[in-house]
Amino acid sequence: MPRKVDFTVETATRDRLDRWLSDQLQDFSRSRIQTLLQDGYIRINGEVCTNKTGKLKVGDTVRVIFPKTEPLNLEPEDIPLDILFEDEHLIIVNKPVGMVVHPAPGHRTGTLVHALLHHCDHLPGIGGVERPGIVHRLDKDTTGALVVAKTDVALQHLQKQLREKTARREYLGIVFGSSRDLLGRVDAPVGRHPNDRKKQAIVPEEKGGRHAVTHWKIQERLGNYSLMHFQLETGRTHQIRVHCQSMGNPIVGDQVYGAGRSVGVKLPGQALHAWRLSLEHPVSGEPVVAVAPPPPSFTKLLDVLRRRGGASG
Repeated sequence: MPRKVDFTVETATRDRLDRWLSDQLQDFSRSRIQTLLQDGYIRINGEVCTNKTGKLKVGDTVRVIFPKTEPLNLEPEDIPLDILFEDEHLIIVNKPVGMVVHPAPGHRTGTLVHALLHHCDHLPGIGGVERPGIVHRLDKDTTGALVVAKTDVALQHLQKQLREKTARREYLGIVFGSSRDLLGRVDAPVGRHPNDRKKQAIVPEEKGGRHAVTHWKIQERLGNYSLMHFQLETGRTHQIRVHCQSMGNPIVGDQVYGAGRSVGVKLPGQALHAWRLSLEHPVSGEPVVAVAPPPPSFTKLLDVLRRRGGASG
């Protein structure tokens, strides 16, 4: 049977329907939502709606119907997983650098999904053909904690936690420079770069940007660098990397947003790590906290910077 998810419009909004739904379904692209609209899978107050620019009123009920998934044709691959937590409902892994989460053009093998299909017997068909069980994503060269659902119930519950911001995603990053303040908040919409489709940028919401908020604090000052702690309030593509660039403190090793600056340490990717993931278990309701140890390249860079420039809190 198709999966259905219902939302109630609780506050007044000027967003058009596809943009509003993008905020509710953060793991789905706007193009995917527009396809669901065009195919008649979205209803407002029980009526099929195909108009992506439709307006919503407080109290409206929006139902999204996800059609039955096609058979999964991906081949499982025996790729080792660093498992932080696992039971019959979900699995949390420490994703390594260089691994793509789900298949995409140019990455049809060797993804986290291929590894999970080998590890989990019942994953196929949960949440989509090419990204079964995927609740959220990490960039290819970002490491750290990532949760995957093993059942439809877990998938819906975990995605709801991300939408309602009850799940807590904390990152560690090493950046160029150091803010005068010890902590702060970046509230700047993120969207597709107007001149480079492979990049994201700060884009006004009226031009397609999506609301994005990152909380940050300095954990350690390292001469001309800083170890920073980030907490996501929203989860846009490349959000932390774009927000750091906008602050003038790009992530070390970020070849896309960091201008390729050298630090004298060869890094396999950007120095950004999903350090801790806190959520509610989708069945028991008990808190689940997974801490992912940073990779050796991250700790090596920290050691080098501490020796080179000293450290201060």
